[in-house]
Amino acid sequence: MAPHIQVKRVEPREIDQLRELYRQEMNCQIVHDSYHRRGFVDPYVILARGRTAGYAAVTNGSHPAIPAATLKEAYLSPAHRSLAHSILREVITSGRVSQIEAQSNDTFLMLALFDFAEGISSDKILFHDAYTTYLTANGVAFRRRTEAAATRIFEHRAEPVGDWLLEIGGDVVGTGGFLTHYNPPYGDIYMEVVETRRRQGLGSFLVQELKRVCYEAGYRPAARCNPENVASRRTLERAGLLPCARILRGRVRPPNGQSEEADR
Repeated sequence: MAPHIQVKRVEPREIDQLRELYRQEMNCQIVHDSYHRRGFVDPYVILARGRTAGYAAVTNGSHPAIPAATLKEAYLSPAHRSLAHSILREVITSGRVSQIEAQSNDTFLMLALFDFAEGISSDKILFHDAYTTYLTANGVAFRRRTEAAATRIFEHRAEPVGDWLLEIGGDVVGTGGFLTHYNPPYGDIYMEVVETRRRQGLGSFLVQELKRVCYEAGYRPAARCNPENVASRRTLERAGLLPCARILRGRVRPPNGQSEEADR
């Protein structure tokens, strides 16, 4: 360990102010912001020559669907960024990090990803609201879901049943909503259209209307989809949500800098 750098496990409240600086600098949806309050990450404070330099967050394996030992967040104050490479190496060692995951619009963590990881891949595209649309759908009603509508809702295969419905002649043809457990003020839009009504523009119309009620509730719309899901991407884009980032991850290279492939 570099003698002037320390990485210490702390209580979540001890990095609250640093996380606010991180959120301000990101100025975008942080898709796993809730990991902290849900206890899915261990927070570390970073000290350089005895002074607070930043923090890091590493997944702890408390959720079975979230790989442990993944560096999820890292923030350094501007005064300490010239030490970034040395500090991040200590973070990886102290947190026993085996993977790094970063949003591609997180400049600092992206540098860490390419400095210390290999086998980098992407499994999510992130979207932000880029422009307002004025799509129409004749004979389609958009309304809030009621208990009376529960028996008319089709079986959902990919997304949960939303708080809002699309109806045609009394038939529910789509549902959707927005999740608000991200960093304020972002709301993540989700929706599903019944299979027999797809490719008719209903999905984009539903996303458009969900954007509207999301804003009315005081949130900024955002969304995500798998890179392979071209239909979902086109649906979001037609409703004014455009790609702004990707979620990238890679495994940490061995300390000697040799990749696993090179050792074979």
